[in-house]
Amino acid sequence: MYACRRLLFAVFAATCLTSKADSQILTPKPQPAPRVNGPTIYGARPGHPFLYRIPAQGERPMKFSVKNLPNTLQLDPDTGIISGTTPGRGTYNLRFKAKNKHGSSQRTFRLVSGDTLSLTPSMGWNSWYAHYSRITDKMMREAADIMISTGMADVGYQYVNVDDCWMNTDVGNDPQRIGPFRDDHGTIMPTKHFPDMKGLADYIHSKGLKAGLYTSPGPLTCTHCGGAYEHEAQDAKQFADWGFDFLKYDWCSYGHITPRTAPLPELKKPYATMGALLQQQNRDILYNLCQYGMGNVWEWGTEVGGQSWRTSGDLGFELSKIFAVALKNSEHRAFQKPGGWNDPDYIQIGYIGNARGGGLPAPCPFTPTEQYSFMSLWSLMASPLFYSGDMTKLDDFTLNVLCNPEVIDINQDALGEGANVLRLTPTTFIMVKNLEDGGQAIGLCNASEEQTSMTANWSALGFKSKQHVRDVWRQKDLGKMKQFDTIVPKHGVVLLRVSN
Repeated sequence: MYACRRLLFAVFAATCLTSKADSQILTPKPQPAPRVNGPTIYGARPGHPFLYRIPAQGERPMKFSVKNLPNTLQLDPDTGIISGTTPGRGTYNLRFKAKNKHGSSQRTFRLVSGDTLSLTPSMGWNSWYAHYSRITDKMMREAADIMISTGMADVGYQYVNVDDCWMNTDVGNDPQRIGPFRDDHGTIMPTKHFPDMKGLADYIHSKGLKAGLYTSPGPLTCTHCGGAYEHEAQDAKQFADWGFDFLKYDWCSYGHITPRTAPLPELKKPYATMGALLQQQNRDILYNLCQYGMGNVWEWGTEVGGQSWRTSGDLGFELSKIFAVALKNSEHRAFQKPGGWNDPDYIQIGYIGNARGGGLPAPCPFTPTEQYSFMSLWSLMASPLFYSGDMTKLDDFTLNVLCNPEVIDINQDALGEGANVLRLTPTTFIMVKNLEDGGQAIGLCNASEEQTSMTANWSALGFKSKQHVRDVWRQKDLGKMKQFDTIVPKHGVVLLRVSN
């Protein structure tokens, strides 16, 4: 037990961000043999366009095959991209297989054709905390390319989402961003930095990825660009015609129409309006309600068509409080389930901008330990996993945090539970997340300013026997134990997977 304690302390010991020693990189490098990753269940609506890139690590070239693929779908065996039209209602039990000269790997996949999307939390990249008002079409295409080249897509990241500032504004110093909000027909006008929105979505789709965008129910977005107010139906159709697959709907200037203190029906109204319109489109569009938790949105988010909803303010202004944000978000765990997820905002590690000034990306303020904690907490909560740092500055350390397939499996588990929190002291707690296979993911969390000894007592957690323990970050089995004792560094999370 003492040896195990020493091992885990070494694994999670805090060091400064700028020191990229190999000992900080915990996730083993992908092997040359294939490993099929990604969710084991996926929801889509019958008759709509279907696009899914099978996530698989391993040396390329690689050949893909799918057992029991419906005849409305086609597989590109060289890329692993499945496209076509979602089949009729029902559950289709598929089996993905990837093969190269080093071996093969298989994974079951349940395609559920019905009304419910996002049966696991969505994963991808969002432009906001890296590029703010600097975002361009070129940056978006580059992000899609990098999602493929770095292997992010091989572990399940699939959405490439532009945030605010793709549409015209009437303020600022960049003349290419200033112009009318709408043309003579009322169509929303992108900036000159986005000359072809359909072309952008098509480019992202050509990679087997999905495209997302942003607007506000108010007349203006948060940066004074044109919003959707009184053009909701026109915009929903336009977004679908362009081919986008995700919409973030940000409260912003709608506060001038309806105050935050308004009765609940008024807070719900703009989100219900857009939710109904999105469901009328001939494509699957995930809907993120970005209204910062007003009116207990977690209680009615799915009712208005949402697949995820922000439970708090912008995390970019509260980066020093990731443990507090996680605890607050976890209070609403009972309201989330497959098809609807509590969203505490984006993963902000690696190089990010300064949210208070929209500054250029710079190294994030987190130690390596805190960056592992960030990803561990979001995975235990079953929160959407959207990276929002500079994709052009990804390094081996950041990718090791973002791309550990065993950590992502915890987030993407088909049971869809957020972890239950067991408080031990004012600054330490244990998170326990039940998994579909009958096991549990456990996080021993230390929000204090000092390292501390922590124990996961099986009986206190409801387990009646010894448990097999696996160090998820290192992907190593630690043996069968009566309980687990370790030293957790300050601001650290020790992430385990346990089973009988």
